[in-house]
Amino acid sequence: MNISRRTALKTTAMMGVAATAAPRVFARAGATLKVSLPDLPYAPDALEPAIDRKTMEIHHGRHHAGYANNFQSALDRLPGARSVEEVLAEIPALPGDLQTTVRNNGGGHWNHDLFWKIMAPPGRGGGGVPAGDLAARINADFGSFAAFTEEFSNAGATRFGSGWAWLVARPDGRLVVGSTPNQDNPLMKGLVPDDLIGTPILGLDVWEHAYYLHYQNRRGDYISNWWKLVNWEEVSRRFEAI
Repeated sequence: MNISRRTALKTTAMMGVAATAAPRVFARAGATLKVSLPDLPYAPDALEPAIDRKTMEIHHGRHHAGYANNFQSALDRLPGARSVEEVLAEIPALPGDLQTTVRNNGGGHWNHDLFWKIMAPPGRGGGGVPAGDLAARINADFGSFAAFTEEFSNAGATRFGSGWAWLVARPDGRLVVGSTPNQDNPLMKGLVPDDLIGTPILGLDVWEHAYYLHYQNRRGDYISNWWKLVNWEEVSRRFEAI
C-alpha cells in the first residue's frame, strides 16, 4: 500500500504527540515493579491494649493484603516504573482505567507500609517524644510538641468518613499537618492540595477498620492511645533521610 508524504507526516506528528502525552512510567523499558504484603515488625498482639490483636490481624492480613494484591495487578501494566512513590506521584498521567485502582490500592499499600513501621510496642520504641533535629523542627513549625499533637489529633478526629492524618515534610523544609480522604496521601501530585504535597513521615489511619472492633465510634480514644505507639526513632530517621 502506498502512503502519501502528507499521510506519513501526519502519522509521525500524531506519534510524537502520543509519546509526549504518555506518562513517564511508560517511557522506559524495564521489569515490572513488584510489591507484596510486608511482615509486621512486631507480633500482632504487641501493640495491645492500644490496638488489639484481632484488629491487627484483620487490618494487616486482609485489608493491606488486598491493597497489595490489587496494586500489583495494576503495576503489571506499568513496566519500567522504578518505585511505588514514582507511580503515586504520576497518577493523573496514568491510563484512565488504572487511575482509580492505583489511587486506592497503591495508596492503601504505601500508607499501611508506613503505618506499621512508625509504630512500636509501648516501652519498646513506642511512645515518648521526638528528639534531635525532628524535635527542633516541630518546635519551630508548631510552637511546641503539645501544639503539634493537638493539631495532628484534630486532623484525624475531624476527617469525615475514612482517611488519614499526616505529618508532612514540605519541599521547602517545613513540617505541616493535614488529612486526606480514603487512601490518598501527600505524594499524590494533582490529587491532594498543593500545600500538603511532600514526604509523609508520620501517618495515622482513621478508617473504621483500624479501630472499630475495640473502640466502636470512639475515634478520639483511639487517637489518644495511638500516641503511646509512635516510634519516634523511625519517624526521625525518615525526616533526616529527606
